[in-house]
Amino acid sequence: MSSYQIGEPINNRGKTNLIGAVDQGTSSTRFLIFNADTAEVVTYHQTEIKQSYPKGGWVEEDPMEILLSTKTCIDKATDNLIGLGFETTDVKAIGITNQRETTIVWDPTTGKPLYNAIVWLDLRTASTVEQLIKKTPGHNKDYLRALCGLPLATYFSALKLRWLLDNSEVVRKAVEDGRCLFGTVDSWLLWNLTGGPKGGRHVTDVTNASRTMLMNLATLDWDDYLCRFFDIPRNILPSIHSSSEIYGDLAITALKGTKISGILGDQQAALVGQSCFKVGQAKNTYGTGCFLLYNTGLTPVESKTGLLTTVAYKLGKNKPAVYALEGAIAIAGACVAWLRDNLGIISTSSEIEQLASEVDSTHGCCFVPAFSGLFCPYWQNDARGIICGLTQFTNKKHIARAALEAVCFQTKELLDAMNKDSGLDLTSVKVDGGMTGNSLLMQIQADILGIKVVRPSMTETTALGAAMAAGAAHGIDVWTNLEGDNQSTITCDVFEPTITSQERSERLAKWKSAVSRSMHWETSGRSPRMSSGFWDVLAPGLFMWTSFGLIIVAHLAALTLRR
Repeated sequence: MSSYQIGEPINNRGKTNLIGAVDQGTSSTRFLIFNADTAEVVTYHQTEIKQSYPKGGWVEEDPMEILLSTKTCIDKATDNLIGLGFETTDVKAIGITNQRETTIVWDPTTGKPLYNAIVWLDLRTASTVEQLIKKTPGHNKDYLRALCGLPLATYFSALKLRWLLDNSEVVRKAVEDGRCLFGTVDSWLLWNLTGGPKGGRHVTDVTNASRTMLMNLATLDWDDYLCRFFDIPRNILPSIHSSSEIYGDLAITALKGTKISGILGDQQAALVGQSCFKVGQAKNTYGTGCFLLYNTGLTPVESKTGLLTTVAYKLGKNKPAVYALEGAIAIAGACVAWLRDNLGIISTSSEIEQLASEVDSTHGCCFVPAFSGLFCPYWQNDARGIICGLTQFTNKKHIARAALEAVCFQTKELLDAMNKDSGLDLTSVKVDGGMTGNSLLMQIQADILGIKVVRPSMTETTALGAAMAAGAAHGIDVWTNLEGDNQSTITCDVFEPTITSQERSERLAKWKSAVSRSMHWETSGRSPRMSSGFWDVLAPGLFMWTSFGLIIVAHLAALTLRR
């Protein structure tokens, strides 16, 4: 738990507009308060969130802990604000940005969750995915892309909701009795913060709805065919709104009465916070996972390379929706946490930069952190993490550097797919997220991408995006005009490539070879796939034993003839 405030207490009342932002992520919840004129963070409070792992591949969180952490962060940050001489009425609005795809179901009469939140990383729906793929013509995982922009994969909320309906008697009975509401984290928070059982608003925005597989990208509404395909009743779904409008008033916390007027999924919020409002602009966020978004404008672009088509933002009821291509990596910062928590190679996540910088390369070591399968562009639920290329020379420094390189190689694959889909080659990419404080990682990323990596001094771009959306609903321009390029208050570090294209190609080829070895690792409950890699392992043994058998048969035949 941590708090932060700037400066000494003074009488600031009336001097500026303040906008708050709830940033509810996979590993923590934060509430930040921004100066609307400069985008500076005036104060914030942060609380960590616990994950539980009931079975291998399962990842859950407690919805009540998510809610309590949000209320605590709002109250603590408000206490800080009052200590600086402001008043609660100086906060004109708040926005919400959230971990996407994480699925929550609750009873609207009691306000209690019907099941733990199933986190976006969770793999329990692998068999559900397989069953649904079998329903499609040609067993095609991309069958629904034309409607929702997404492949059938464990990642998305509709699969998690379908699993709950199939496997939880409590959830199934609640749906039958009309006592179940579904939502992603934004909906759960908004419903509770606006009154819960006493008039809470059951709402989501277009960016979060576009991650469920139930929203039609063209109509921006729940789609009857998609709901029938997943056999999900529409009456449990929230109403879909734009990303910037007044949804309701805070009914609880120290900011009671403040308007909630912005909602954006975390990656779309970062795109807005980075001011990527022009077609062709892109940002990459390095957090628990890694997410590269590319603004495609007013027309959704259907990916041919395994990327996702998603809504980038809709900044007002009467504003058009803007779309994006997205590349999603399941494990980025989570890989560093795994080295810390599971292997004990480092004591804190920040130590990895120093450890990895103590060697000039991985010396052939490759780390593919496919802990939750592989997301874009492969969509292989059965892949698993591997570390290969080990020798007696390999030590923890090489493994640490290989973990950083893994993040960068995965981003390179996303960028190549994005260039192919868009027909344009990006010349730079804006970055944000907790891992971007690691300058070694940023330099490795520039080397592997072969383009400039631009790191702005404003590191809180996700929360800033939510604040911008919330302010816009009140006519308050946070930091910059939403359609403009006025970023004079922001400075940037620029990382340039330092390796040759030949070295880049050789390193990427080795990475792809390692990725191929991680494929089809998990085969429980079904027959192993007879891939070329499988036969590479099996064939030599079969040949040896077949040859040995033929020799014995020939020898016995010779003995028989002698008799």
